[in-house]
Parts: sequence; structure tokens; C-alpha cells
Amino acid sequence: MPFFAYTAKNEFGENLRGKVEARNVHQAASVLKERNLLVIQLKPLTEDAFAPLKAMFVGVKTDDIVNFTRQLSTMISAGLPLASSLSILVQQSKPEMSRLTAAILEDVEGGISFADALEKHPDAFDNLYTQLVRAGELGGVLDEVLARLAENMEKSKAFRAKTKGAMIYPVIVLLAMVIVGFIMMIFVIPKLTAMYTDFGAELPLATRALIGISEFMKTFWWLFIGGGIGGFLAFKRWIKTESGRAIWHTFILRIPIIGVLNTKIVLTEFARTTSLLIGAGVSLLNALEIVTKGVSNQVYQSALEDATKDVEKGVPLSEALERGAAFPPILFQMTAVGEETGKLDEILKKLSDYFEQESEQAVKNLTAAMEPLIMVVLGIGVGAMVIAIIMPIYNLTSQF
Repeated sequence: MPFFAYTAKNEFGENLRGKVEARNVHQAASVLKERNLLVIQLKPLTEDAFAPLKAMFVGVKTDDIVNFTRQLSTMISAGLPLASSLSILVQQSKPEMSRLTAAILEDVEGGISFADALEKHPDAFDNLYTQLVRAGELGGVLDEVLARLAENMEKSKAFRAKTKGAMIYPVIVLLAMVIVGFIMMIFVIPKLTAMYTDFGAELPLATRALIGISEFMKTFWWLFIGGGIGGFLAFKRWIKTESGRAIWHTFILRIPIIGVLNTKIVLTEFARTTSLLIGAGVSLLNALEIVTKGVSNQVYQSALEDATKDVEKGVPLSEALERGAAFPPILFQMTAVGEETGKLDEILKKLSDYFEQESEQAVKNLTAAMEPLIMVVLGIGVGAMVIAIIMPIYNLTSQF
């Protein structure tokens, strides 16, 4: 539906400017009238010809959803009705978020629940989000649930940024090493080794191997690039299969330091999300089903699926987790305490904080280990290349 820009006065005589989505100008005027606004000017907005293309690349970002959640919680807690709050957000949000909010507002004004309206937009609001909103609506604590949800999203985003940031440095260095090595083998080595052919001397094995590799890469450079791209695409396709994903995720968990970091990340997200769901009034079984779908590692996803089946049969969560070899003792021991005291959500919240601290320490260990490892690999590569180039020169000078 098209958008209409309007200028109107509210009941306090204040001038308001914004936009409203409607089928035509008459419906837009009716919508504004229902919001107790006196329309002064109303005109259609010229649609950007590149809007669909921009939407593909821009879209709604996580920050937009977090701001939407935080602002909506604040307005509802202040006593504003849900429809009025959404209407204000339509005017204040960015274009992409404004269109999304306008669609949600239209559904809410049409009589469906807020959670059902959100479910129509799974790309922006995942199952966790909609289930929490549904629980908040049923319990009459939507503002509190939204506030906790916004806080959880902010913490999750900051946590992921820390873990991803730890990998930026080694990835950039390794990528630079590959590019520099590729350039050296194709452009530099042939010029350095060309003078050896003029002397007709017998070259050492290391030098002959280096020249052979350089000539092969110079001739078939397209094969390396095409093979690299093809291998990457094949790998991406392989890990999307169930067996490939299971093998790859199992391999990741067995890598020193990286495996520990991945484990702590999964446990942090599990404890934090489960605590949030249970605290909002979602049943334990539904909470486990929602959390299991969001786990990124196939090994832990399978373990949680088994634990969910045990809980469905009446087994306590702590015992169900203990049966899974993937979970550390502190998780099911502390979970047992939470079940005995009736404060499972609080215990899981403390566990999430504990695992997050452990993750930060694992990130520090990874960063500390990667720097000397990169230097060793770089030193071996450069040393081997230098030896292969210098040895013929030494042999030639020794003959004089």
C-alpha cells in the first residue's frame, strides 16, 4: 500500500508531521481521524523506484528491532494503548521499520493479537520473540516482557560482537598471508629465479620445488581461484546437510580453545534464553522447544532434543541434562537447585552470566594463542622461501 505524508493537529493543538500507510487518500484521512488528529494537509508520497532493491540490501536491522522493543515497552508502561504506541513508532521509525510497524498496526487495529501480527513477519521477529510477546499479553505484563526482551537482545548482540571481534584479527592476518604468498609465487619468485637459468648450475631440491610451484601457479592461477571458490561453495552446501553439519560441528568442538569457546557460547545462549522464557510465564516444555530450534551447534541441538523428550515424559530438567554427555556438571547441578527452590529462571540467569564470563576468558585465551601461532606459521613460510632462494646463490659463490 502507498504512503501519505500528512500535517495535522492533535487534541492539544500541536502540529504533527508524519506518514501513514493506506489504500487511498480517503482511507488515510479516516485513519488519522480515528487517531483524533485534525488533518491540515495530506498528500501521497512519491514512491522510490529503487525501493524494492533497497529493501533487499537494507532491510530491518537488529538495532531497529531492539529500539522498537525498548520504545514500545516504555510507552506501554507509561499507560499508552498498544495501537497508539505503534502509531507513534510508525512516525518516528526509519522507512523500513516504519513500513513494518504500519503493517503490524493495521493487523492490531483489525482485531488480531499483537503476537499474531508479529508472527506474520518471521524475518524480523523470530519464534522466541513472538512467544514471549504472547506470554506477556496473556499475563497482562507486556511492558515488562518487552523490557526484558530488549535487554536480552542487547546483551546477546554485545556478546556476539565480542566473540566475532576476537576472530577478526587472525582472519585478516591469514587472508593477508595467502594473498601476499599468491603474489610472491606468481610475480616475484619467477623474476628472482630467472637468473639461475643463465648459470646452468644444478639447483637444490628446495629451489626446484619452489620454481615448479611458482610456474604451476603462474600458468594455472585461474585454477586456484576457481578451485577456492568452488571448494568454498561445496563446503557451504555440505554443512547445510544434516550429516555434514553434525560432522563439522563435532569437529569444531574438538579444536583446542575454539571448541571451548563455542561450547561456552551455546551454553550462555541456552541459559539466558530459557531463563527469559520461563520468567515470562512460558512453560518449561515450550521453552525448551523454542530454545532448541535456536541452538547453532548440531551436537547441542540433538542433546537438547533428547532432553526435551525426557522432560515431556516427566523427567526433571536437571536429570534430563545430566543424561546428555555434552553438558557440564555445573549446568545440571545448578538446575537441580533451581528446581528444588522454585527459582529456576533466576538460577539459569546466574548460569548465563557465569558462562558469559567463561566465554570472555576463552576469547582472551584464543587471542593470546593465535598471535604466536600466526607468527610461527608466517616465520616458517617466509624462512622456507628465503632458504630456497638463498641456497643457489650460496652454492654459486662457493664455486668461485
